[in-house]
Amino acid sequence: MLAAILRIIALKPLLTLAIFGIPVLVLIAVGLLTIVALKVLIFVVLPIVVIIWAARKLFGPPKTD
Repeated sequence: MLAAILRIIALKPLLTLAIFGIPVLVLIAVGLLTIVALKVLIFVVLPIVVIIWAARKLFGPPKTD
């Protein structure tokens, strides 16, 4: 734990830098949240939607003309 804190303190000048006025830590956080959101969409939401679509397609009400 102490080693991790020392590493963070050592990186402090680097992490306080800003790109286009946005702090590097904020950019890293936004990037990680974006990746997590995309993974949730791809691996959780998309399979649920496909299963519901397939179930409705297979077991839907019969079509009457």
